[in-house]
Amino acid sequence: MLQYLSQLDQTTIGIIVTIVMLLLVIFGVRVAFASAIAGFLGLLWIFTAKLGFDKGFDVALKMAGTVPHSKISSLVLSLIPAFILIGFLAYHAGLTDALFKAAKRWLGWLPGGMGVATVFSAAGFAAVSGASIATSAVFAKIATPQMLEMGYDKRFAAGVVAASGTLASLIPPSAILVIYAIIVEQDVGALLLAGFLPGITSAIIYGLLIISLAKINKNVGPRARNYSWKERFESLPGTFPVLFVISIIIICIYGGVGTPTEAGSLGAFVILCVAIYRGIKFAEFKKSLIETAKLTVMIFTIIWGVLIYVRFLGFANLPETFSNWIADLDQSPMITLLLILVAYAVLGMFMDAIGMLLLTLPITFPAVIALNGGMDVAVVDSAFGLSGVGCAIWFGIIVVKMAELCLITPPIGLNCFVVAGVRKECSVQDVFRGVTPFFIADVATIIVLIAMPGIVIWLPTLAGVI
Repeated sequence: MLQYLSQLDQTTIGIIVTIVMLLLVIFGVRVAFASAIAGFLGLLWIFTAKLGFDKGFDVALKMAGTVPHSKISSLVLSLIPAFILIGFLAYHAGLTDALFKAAKRWLGWLPGGMGVATVFSAAGFAAVSGASIATSAVFAKIATPQMLEMGYDKRFAAGVVAASGTLASLIPPSAILVIYAIIVEQDVGALLLAGFLPGITSAIIYGLLIISLAKINKNVGPRARNYSWKERFESLPGTFPVLFVISIIIICIYGGVGTPTEAGSLGAFVILCVAIYRGIKFAEFKKSLIETAKLTVMIFTIIWGVLIYVRFLGFANLPETFSNWIADLDQSPMITLLLILVAYAVLGMFMDAIGMLLLTLPITFPAVIALNGGMDVAVVDSAFGLSGVGCAIWFGIIVVKMAELCLITPPIGLNCFVVAGVRKECSVQDVFRGVTPFFIADVATIIVLIAMPGIVIWLPTLAGVI
């Protein structure tokens, strides 16, 4: 038996190990540990077949130990904790309350206005946070009680908050977009800029859905009272610190003033100054640091675990084999793309967003680029009418939007569990039921982004980064 296993070709080994890894995830093993275990066993299998067990074990162990460190120590990844810290400090400084107050006064008069206000204030918070889970947790504390007090259906109110949190995946500075850029070796600034218009488009579609549901069922989302123009304009100064930080990030990254990491650090410093000015307590500051550390450790643990598996994939030659198979299929490239997206939707039921991207992109990205005609920067006779770099950025936005589904898809749906954990009056089942209509909105957004790729690449092209 052992002799037979040692004679298998590397691609077959890659397929077997990948199946084992997926089974571990389905049976409840965390993605970080399932991928690390599968990756190490795969490396051990390949090198044992070549060098014998003793030398193979030594090589596999050294590689499993050095690969994660070499990638995690990347300077680019340091912007993730900086942006997460901005979000927590903004919350404890009361800036999220100010955003929601302004959105409520300007949009509350609409049918389902409080829900619409939640979506757009969450989009504003996402522009300084970049963490979907943090966004959902914050607005579960701020928006949900006010919606329930106004008579909103509790399932609908919880669903609005859980779905709104996903906007942080697209709107820069998005941690998931940063991770995508690192995996596929694309420009971080270009990816962050590309996510802005799709994020706004998604927020608008969410808003239209809420208004439509509120019109159909008057009890779902009652209107808030009308505010005078004076009250509306009085709410704007509280949003200025957030707008200032957004401006800093944009100027630093796209004006050539600094790197994304420097932009995140400067933004965190500005928000800290605002928090001190607003009288943040030491306990709240300490809590911001602890929550930032927890979320950062979770993200980095997933990254280093999956990177071991990704290195194994390279030795198994699975990405190249899969991309060649995809490119040789006798069907429309668009059909192939849609099948890949359906696979992401299924995987999202069992994996978290970051883990899913880390596991799949080394295989799916080369395949999509091969479908489009390669990475030639010039627009050639490409399947999707995009240049190589443009296709890489466009596919990244599409995939990240699909990854958002993981955050609200049962049984994993982290955003739904976060909202249910914060709001004890809403069970997890309530949140999943309330978030169901937003699947339709997400599908509509993906269709729009596929049909009109210019929404994705217009700003990067305008800025000259692609």
